[in-house]
Amino acid sequence: MAQIAALAVSEVVRVDSRRVAEIIAELGETAAQHVIGLALEQLAAALVAVQAALQANDLTLAATQSERLSRLAWQIGLLSLAGVAMDLGSIALRDDPAALSAIAGRLDRVGNRSLTAIWDRTALP
Repeated sequence: MAQIAALAVSEVVRVDSRRVAEIIAELGETAAQHVIGLALEQLAAALVAVQAALQANDLTLAATQSERLSRLAWQIGLLSLAGVAMDLGSIALRDDPAALSAIAGRLDRVGNRSLTAIWDRTALP
């Protein structure tokens, strides 16, 4: 009988620390934390919108929401999230359900880890 192994999927997220530092230097820690908090809310909403569009099989809307998500992520230095969102946007407009499913799963994993990573970097002691 064959052995079945559970594979742990772990996504490394890249955060542009320079971009985060620039935001903090420009706005000060308190204002930066507020702005980044608002951006995180928008990112979370965009992630939900992408998932909803995919569940509704509205691939044009999924691509549009992915582009929005990518721009938001890039602005606050979430490089991995921006890249995966761009990937999902481009594949949503092609007829490749397997690739779309894989990238959607990756977007979910990277999205969740990215939101946590950026918040941890900007949280005040």
